[in-house]
Amino acid sequence: MTTLDDTASRFGALHRPGTPLLLPNAWDPLSARLAEDAGAAAVATTSAGVAWVLGAADGDHIDRDSVLALTRRVVAAVDVPVSADVESGFGATPDDVGATIDGVLAAGAVGVNIEDVHPDDPSALRDPGEQAERLAAARAAAGASFFLNARIDTYLRSVGDPSSRFADTVARARTYLEAGASGVFVPGVVDLPTVTRLAAEIDGPLNVLAGAGAPPVGELAAAGVARISLGSSVAAAAYAVARRAARELLEDGTYTSLEGGLDYGEVNALMS
Repeated sequence: MTTLDDTASRFGALHRPGTPLLLPNAWDPLSARLAEDAGAAAVATTSAGVAWVLGAADGDHIDRDSVLALTRRVVAAVDVPVSADVESGFGATPDDVGATIDGVLAAGAVGVNIEDVHPDDPSALRDPGEQAERLAAARAAAGASFFLNARIDTYLRSVGDPSSRFADTVARARTYLEAGASGVFVPGVVDLPTVTRLAAEIDGPLNVLAGAGAPPVGELAAAGVARISLGSSVAAAAYAVARRAARELLEDGTYTSLEGGLDYGEVNALMS
């Protein structure tokens, strides 16, 4: 019988610089099944998509229990490893973060993203030492094989002086890895020279956030990236179709936005 540790080890082994793990992030059981059916080797949730489908805004506006309940349903829907986005860890203290990891493990997931943005001020990041304590608590709760992805929002939030942003990012990455992180997620930067430098300077798997306008997978792989995520963009694209269909129906009385939709039977079979 495959144990959670076995699954966690398998998930960690998928993070290979030059042959990155590709994650079209999910936000509910069906989007997770669609990713798995397309060939994804693992599934990761997006905090934004999860918050939206549960009726809340992203950015620490939803409670831990709701996220864990949905994570459990995503894990049950697929046979591949699942990593959960738990925003900044759902709690003010390191012990709170540890309790979140306990819940993630109970839900059957084998990894998490924990970000260093401060929930009380989205334009500011936590002190690196404080964030390290939170990550250390997560590692203590998780065990050795669990994949702890430390997100650094220096670029995404344009924090600090641009001239020192690279150095600050690398310093944070080293601190977080020393505290027990398995890898580092730096959203908000996809230019190849910077990504290449980050991959060279960070002694751990580098995760970047891709989307429209980003270099293709092959170029990011050649830069040394070990994990490529689509984040909330897949959910946002799906909701764009919902808005177009609603507006077309109400304003034009037509239905062309529905063309190309998945077949009912195919979708239903995926969830059988």
